[in-house]
Amino acid sequence: MDGVSFALFVVVLWTKVSIARNFLFSAIIFLTLHLDRLRILMYEYISGKISELTPTYAVIEANSIGFMIHITLNSYTALEGQANAKLFIEEIIREDAYNLYGFSEVSERLLFRQLMSVSGVGANTASVILSSFSVPELQQVIANGDVNSIKKVKGIGLKTAQRLIIDLKDKVVPTAGNDGVLPLANPRSQDRDEAIAALSMLGYTAADSAALVDKVLASQPDLPLNKLVKEALRLNK
Repeated sequence: MDGVSFALFVVVLWTKVSIARNFLFSAIIFLTLHLDRLRILMYEYISGKISELTPTYAVIEANSIGFMIHITLNSYTALEGQANAKLFIEEIIREDAYNLYGFSEVSERLLFRQLMSVSGVGANTASVILSSFSVPELQQVIANGDVNSIKKVKGIGLKTAQRLIIDLKDKVVPTAGNDGVLPLANPRSQDRDEAIAALSMLGYTAADSAALVDKVLASQPDLPLNKLVKEALRLNK
């Protein structure tokens, strides 16, 4: 190969390498910007033994692995007193966290996804909203355009409540009959300390949690834990 041919060979090779490199950089940039849209959900549901159960999370052991899964009060009520559970999963992946949210009913997971589609409503806020209402109650509140009921939930201001109603009113249809109702399973007697701990985990200060729980207990002293926390969440501060 003479000098000219070798030079042409080098130029062509370098051009191809440059094109490949630019394509790779573009692909990396695209994936970085759109990773949240391209990710594929790994879990549809997790089924196994209940190793730990609190009003805000459950640890489910499946195939010798313990999954810490965030739950709502509705799902807590459905799981209470049970040895095993099946939770429908929603994965929330951020740069600094990978969280699993689980629901005992598909209908509640759907509402969770719909709530998160509203600007200003993240996973924690959506979970608090679902802990404040049963699935049929929340469906009815949205269908009726009941901004005041939504506004009572911690972390929800007037503008967010109005936006939520506007965005979801045509998407959420009240469930007919008993479909979607999450049944009570062996409700236990009220436990003030655990209710306060549950509210603290949902973002309230210890003082505010105690004040809310005590206010509910003053008028309804025999509420089971799940209803005690739910009523406390509904109180205006």
